[in-house]
Amino acid sequence: MTDREDIEILAGEYVLGTLDSDERVAVSARRQREPLLDRAIHDWERRIAPLLQEADEIEPPPELFAQIAARLDSPMPSDALKSARTSDATALASLRRQVATWRSAAAGASLIAASLLGFIVVGEMQLSDDQQKYVAVFQEGDIPPTFLLSIDLETREMTIRPVTAVRPDGKDYQLWIVAEQLGPAPRSLGVLEVGTAPIRKRLEGYDAELLQGATFGISLEPEGGSPTGKPTGPALHGKLIPTAL
Repeated sequence: MTDREDIEILAGEYVLGTLDSDERVAVSARRQREPLLDRAIHDWERRIAPLLQEADEIEPPPELFAQIAARLDSPMPSDALKSARTSDATALASLRRQVATWRSAAAGASLIAASLLGFIVVGEMQLSDDQQKYVAVFQEGDIPPTFLLSIDLETREMTIRPVTAVRPDGKDYQLWIVAEQLGPAPRSLGVLEVGTAPIRKRLEGYDAELLQGATFGISLEPEGGSPTGKPTGPALHGKLIPTAL
């Protein structure tokens, strides 16, 4: 696992609330001196925020506090206290055995949150009856997506949303398209000015059938774009899939 993957998973655990109190304090201190971690936490908070709007607030029953206070004030018999201590010790041992499992579950929760992001983005689109809207996901392995691309084949309007993408100093991301009708070489669709806002382009001159079968790529190039007219740096690839399946 790379340092970037470790940071993404740690940021996801922090935002999703799967860390214990000591770990949260440690991460809070680290984010003050590690800009990459702080940025990753902000990105996770931005991605998860729409989910919070889907959950309604629930008022606890008015008698709940009185019930809790009454139980705290009630003395516990000695035999019950001994039994509780034994039970607590057994539970603690069990919890310690499950720490590794919890860690895996936390990483899985981060990936689930990334998947939910895809549903949020798709949910923002008003689907037409003829299913003209398509999406492509650009990611490497099981880490959260770097970019999400959506396109309306009817209007040729394309939107690229940076998810975890961060532009390195002296570098730019560049978008490419490869299709049989265009020949064997990738064709540039321009440099992507990566920020917090979606990037919008209109694909004039490309018909719907070509776009549906095309492969899109996003490569990391020298600042200003590829000097050769072809991808020169590491690239991620994606193909369009309909948003209604």
